[in-house]
Amino acid sequence: MRIYVIIFTMLLFGLSACTPEPKGFEPSAGTANFSQVIALGGSYMAGYQDGALFLKGQENALAALIANQLELANGSRFNQVLLMEGKGVGLNAKPWESGFVTPSKLGYKTDCKGVSSLSPVKSIISDIAAQGYLISGDKNKNNNFAVPFISLSDYNNPAIGLAYGVNNKNPYYNRIAVNPGVSTILSQAIEKNPSFIISWLGMDDIYNYASKGGANIGIPAPSSFEQNLDLILGTFAKNGVKGVMATIPDFRDFPFYSLIPWDNANLNEGQVDSLNTTYASNQLFNHIRFTVGKNGFIVGDPAEVSGFRKMKAGEYITITVPTDSMKCYKYGLLIKAIDNRYSLIENEVKILDDAIANYNQIIIKKASEYNFAVTDMNQFFKKIKGGIKWNGADFNLEFVSGGFLSLDGYHPNQKGYAILANEFIKAINTKYDANIPQTNCKSCDGVLFN
Repeated sequence: MRIYVIIFTMLLFGLSACTPEPKGFEPSAGTANFSQVIALGGSYMAGYQDGALFLKGQENALAALIANQLELANGSRFNQVLLMEGKGVGLNAKPWESGFVTPSKLGYKTDCKGVSSLSPVKSIISDIAAQGYLISGDKNKNNNFAVPFISLSDYNNPAIGLAYGVNNKNPYYNRIAVNPGVSTILSQAIEKNPSFIISWLGMDDIYNYASKGGANIGIPAPSSFEQNLDLILGTFAKNGVKGVMATIPDFRDFPFYSLIPWDNANLNEGQVDSLNTTYASNQLFNHIRFTVGKNGFIVGDPAEVSGFRKMKAGEYITITVPTDSMKCYKYGLLIKAIDNRYSLIENEVKILDDAIANYNQIIIKKASEYNFAVTDMNQFFKKIKGGIKWNGADFNLEFVSGGFLSLDGYHPNQKGYAILANEFIKAINTKYDANIPQTNCKSCDGVLFN
């Protein structure tokens, strides 16, 4: 059950020259107005990557990469409240271990069997130290109101601006809140009196559920999602503000959910005999049988009388699962079933599929109502998964070697964000008859070695 990460030579990052715009190219806003651009969204718009938020990630955030190109067509300067150099901080995907971690970098890690291999490496940050990492600059000069992992229902919730703690588990709005505990994301956005909005809403509502395996969390109903879109974007659209929206990709496109196969328990005859004997001895679990070769791991399922069963095709294990426990201590086979927080079983997969489909229908409908541009990221991620070229280099969604995603297996790296930014720009150009040049982003990083 070893997971090997193959690194392509230099990952083809940054080895090609920029493609110049055609001679005589003149940036134009068309029927749009970029005099005051703001961004609304979650972790993607904020530039979260490698499992954290950090300075260069913010500087090359998706929202910033788009807005910097809009500035060329008489657009406003896109200000952000930036973290200090070297002070990156991310929410730990395993909060029972610690609240915060450093950004991941590629390095060598030794597993429980003594085997060293290239793997994402990060360090734990104490809650106290993290507060120092999250110190903010001038909150009044800010155009990026994207907050990692924020739910749409919290856009008008002042409590999200409180300091991280018992009453608020999201530390990221506090650092940009002008009046913590009073101001809201929406109220600050309204005060900016925007002329154009870069948005990607709904992603975090979906993936907050998916990344936790659906454990102790739900996805807002489509009706709630639509109401919140009307409250947030509809408020601006009624006043003639224009913008751009995006649909939500399929969770299967991300290595966070697909890297570890559901049937990666490869057993020999001795292991099969031992496991079958153990399970057969307990009447409650004797429906579980193993065979030589690949087997599904054991997972919790409340629909089963015993509460447990083998996983089956179409179910998923998240990248956060404790792989050492799987390799050396029979986690997911004998001692303990894979916890719900690390798995997406059949009914949870259906919840996700239905929610993504419904949200995307609403996004497309609302884009038309608001007169916003829309880019179909659901389809574009499938295209990336099959492989694309950008600046002469190949990119796909393979973990590490694909060149597009960062080391958390879900958020793009800076080059990936640049590719997405160009899709937003294409949609803006098409909708508003604009002439916005695409970004080449020579300063954008790919995967970094430790």
